[in-house]
Amino acid sequence: MPKNNNIKSVLIIGSGPIIIGQACEFDYSGSQAIRSLKEEGIEVVLINSNPATIMTDPSLADYVYLKPLTTKSIIEILKLHPNIDAVLPTMGGQTALNLCIEAQDKGIWDDFNINLIGVDIDAINITEDREQFRKLMIDIGIGQAPSATAASFLEGKEIAQEFGFPLVIRPSFTLGGFGASIVYKKEDLNNLLRRGLEASPIHEVIIDKALLGWKEYELELLRDKNDNVVIICTIENMDPMGIHTGDSITVAPAMTLSDTTFQKMRDMAIHMMRSIGDFAGGCNVQFAVSPDKNEDIIAIEINPRVSRSSALASKATGYPIAKIATKLAIGYHLDELNNQITKTTSALFEPTLDYVIVKIPRWNFDKFEGSERTLGLQMKSVGEVMGIGRSFQEALHKATQSLEIKRNGLGADGKGERKYDVIIEKLKYPSWDRVFVLYDAVQMGISLSTIHEITKIDMWFLKQYEELYTLEKEISSFKLDTLSYNLLLEAKQKGFADRQIAHMLGCLESEVHKKREALGVHRVYKLVDTCAAEFDAQTPYYYSTFENKMITSKGSFADNESVVSNKKKIVVLGSGPNRIGQGIEFDYCCVHGVLAAKESGYETIMINCNPETVSTDFDIADKLYFEPVFWEHIYDIIRHEKPEGVIVQLGGQTALKLAEKLEKHGIKIIGTSFEALDLAEDRGRFSELLVDLNIPFPKFALASTADEAIAIADDLDFPILVRPSYVLGGQGMKIVINKEELEKHVVDILHKIPNNVLLLDHYLDGAIEAEADAICDGKDVYIIGIMEHIEPCGVHSGDSNATLPPFNLGEFVMQQIKDHTQKIALALRTVGLINIQFAIKDDVVYIIEANPRASRTVPFISKAYKEPYVNYATKIMLGKNKLKDFDFKPKLDGFAIKQPVFSFNKFPNVDKRLGPEMKSTGESILFIENLKDDQFYELYSRRKMYLTK
Repeated sequence: MPKNNNIKSVLIIGSGPIIIGQACEFDYSGSQAIRSLKEEGIEVVLINSNPATIMTDPSLADYVYLKPLTTKSIIEILKLHPNIDAVLPTMGGQTALNLCIEAQDKGIWDDFNINLIGVDIDAINITEDREQFRKLMIDIGIGQAPSATAASFLEGKEIAQEFGFPLVIRPSFTLGGFGASIVYKKEDLNNLLRRGLEASPIHEVIIDKALLGWKEYELELLRDKNDNVVIICTIENMDPMGIHTGDSITVAPAMTLSDTTFQKMRDMAIHMMRSIGDFAGGCNVQFAVSPDKNEDIIAIEINPRVSRSSALASKATGYPIAKIATKLAIGYHLDELNNQITKTTSALFEPTLDYVIVKIPRWNFDKFEGSERTLGLQMKSVGEVMGIGRSFQEALHKATQSLEIKRNGLGADGKGERKYDVIIEKLKYPSWDRVFVLYDAVQMGISLSTIHEITKIDMWFLKQYEELYTLEKEISSFKLDTLSYNLLLEAKQKGFADRQIAHMLGCLESEVHKKREALGVHRVYKLVDTCAAEFDAQTPYYYSTFENKMITSKGSFADNESVVSNKKKIVVLGSGPNRIGQGIEFDYCCVHGVLAAKESGYETIMINCNPETVSTDFDIADKLYFEPVFWEHIYDIIRHEKPEGVIVQLGGQTALKLAEKLEKHGIKIIGTSFEALDLAEDRGRFSELLVDLNIPFPKFALASTADEAIAIADDLDFPILVRPSYVLGGQGMKIVINKEELEKHVVDILHKIPNNVLLLDHYLDGAIEAEADAICDGKDVYIIGIMEHIEPCGVHSGDSNATLPPFNLGEFVMQQIKDHTQKIALALRTVGLINIQFAIKDDVVYIIEANPRASRTVPFISKAYKEPYVNYATKIMLGKNKLKDFDFKPKLDGFAIKQPVFSFNKFPNVDKRLGPEMKSTGESILFIENLKDDQFYELYSRRKMYLTK
């Protein structure tokens, strides 16, 4: 059956600001849904309050409403667009679904004659209400853990008494495991039961007998109106039950599942999907499997919508789940749609993987002082990375190299844990770094049976670790000149980085690279083609690996599927995993950079390892390399593709940190030079520049030891702002008020970031903070926006509410900001974007810092003023245009306020006060007509509430 021609206009509900448990995977799925509908000639109206995403870009939907996600906003939009026929709420996570259900309960959809597509509210209610779900599963013969529902504290206590410990408490109607916990002992019950009941919007929890140590699996399904079902991907959690899937290391395809159990699980998943309702679209099912020969299967939950795992499954297989789910929602059948990768086969097929993917979450516990760092049922990670390889070991190594936590992979970098007690403790109580600690345990000689007994991680995974360590030991017995071709090739096939091999051999990374070149151990690139090379793929989506050479009559070679064109090319370096301080706004900039380079006539090449984002969608860039943003991988791609240059100023600190190496190897950096980027980061040289320009800045000094810092303190006067250099998101920044605090903090930073040069600034107490973003072409400067922070100086700019334009800066101050911005942009010979931050005290404007790159606020300003600033800046960086070529026409009535959003509820005991180190996970945009608006008054009255030194 073709599409429903009665649907001419669709409302999509977005997921709002990014929080832990609901991140940019919904930006990816929402963006795909919009494009999927527009391909069909359907008008798309979008509501989403997040300004940092591609999803809310005016180039995507026909109408974008950056409004609060409330039923009031929904009614306003439906009145403005009486032609809307249907609403698609499955692309915006739990936020969109909850809003859709609330609108349904209030009768809003009926009032406006709106159809719900892609979702069945009854199915949602069954799956979210854990007691209903449990009863249904028992009725259809699907295994369930012993469990019961409690709607009161007393009921919960009675159930716990009956079941005994350990227990699992899960609140109904929450996302990301919010409020869920494992209760190991009686003394913890009262506190955790109360927390669970409070977390549930209907104050209900389900209490399960804990299946600790059981294996966990996820299946991603799609179903059409004709009841065709395909299973897109089977994902195995390396971690056993007891850790939220969003915090688990996951692998696809499943590695340790017998074929019989897999077939049983498939049948159960399809049966479950059909039993909960008659809907077309995506579905995610989670199972637990007993770790014995019986392999008993128990259903954990089912989500009848595009889920967090859908983005991962899409990137892992190349099958765009959200795009196809959207087509199914408007009536298509799977056999009527094309496979988006091959373009020649049907979408009614199940992808086949001839590679392995490993996903590792990325945490930011350092931002939440006092937080509980062990992992459990409540999700705590802020992002994730994915590695693709020909083996589990290669994919695991690539994923660990992508994390950007100063590790070069598993082991062989001198940073492993060496204390027996610490290793055992971290294995007993799952820690964020357990992926490395497992290797440390093997290295220490702890037996695999002991590791398995403590962690319950399947022995197959542990043997993979053991093999890696055996190889490391073997290589370590050689020197560089005696290492054989076969051993070097094996190390590379198992994912060891050149840096790790250099560590084993006691030589330099560059020497290992040279040896690889001499022996002909070269990276080759393979297609992610969904069909294990059975059909030709039309989509250039690649990962790297190492192969044994094939011997033919024409000589020996390894098969490289990435064919290099003779077009002029540009590489855009992505921003890697999301974390606090570097989130989705940099992905927005990268995507716009790619599109602008395409418009300028370049073949575009994207390198990134983040499965949640739009930049790693297979049809954004001309070529996508799903690879770690890690020097060795980037250098090999650049040598393979030979681009005109590399854009580093759009991918946040991730890309920027690689600028020095690019410069050293003679690779052209597009836009602002490395020299200027480095000058802005080097506080000593930058302050000399400010002196030459006659621009004021707070008194400062540099220190590399605690003794130096204390000696400087008398001259600077307290309070002093201490910060490390070359960091993003205010990492390690703190305001100290005496020598004791100063010494303690300096020692702490140098322990975490060794050999760093620290900046000590006199803190301008009570100052107003402001920032400006500008585009410069080397001769002219155009300020795209000046924002004033509502909170005083001392709260990180990413955590401040900020207004565009400023609300309280006089003409004299504004002129100083404009003059300083112009002078600094030109003095740094900026080509592209620059962000400058100011402190204003007694009508004097001081410079805090300047960053000649895309900033966190550029997407916000672009959305507020309805101007494609990143597009313009990229074309200037490429030398295609000058500033005078663009006709700037910013449109904003009243004010736009950037409002940070925090995920403190994931860390109940954490210090919620704000300071110079960034803690927010996302942001929303609020438009107000004037400063008399109640919401502005409320923000202004609370501006000092959370300020901490």
